[in-house]
Amino acid sequence: MLWTMWTGIGCLMAGLGVAIGAFGAHGLRSRLDAEDMAIFEIGVRYQMYHALALIACGLIAVRIDSPAVKAAAILFIVGILIFSGSLYALTLSGQRWLGMVTPIGGLALIAGWAALAFAVLKPA
Repeated sequence: MLWTMWTGIGCLMAGLGVAIGAFGAHGLRSRLDAEDMAIFEIGVRYQMYHALALIACGLIAVRIDSPAVKAAAILFIVGILIFSGSLYALTLSGQRWLGMVTPIGGLALIAGWAALAFAVLKPA
């Protein structure tokens, strides 16, 4: 059942977000400057928000059987990987060009919210 998969992946992403956040707070604070630390924390924040969105997709999928819910979940996963992942990579590697990839992840996250809205607002 897809709803259990989205909920499970959301839970894993949230747990990973906590671990990455703790790593940043305890392992990177002395290694990154304030600007890079803020960028890293944005990645963690967006990962956590969208992990919760994945859990919501799983819960919504129980009541609404819609390809749009599946699309939203996939877009949230892709968005987390690209948006948050590029911010983590940028701050850890110092490769500033990775910041050019981040908006692609942001677009995936926005599209995920649009797909989820379509699924819940569409007349039955």
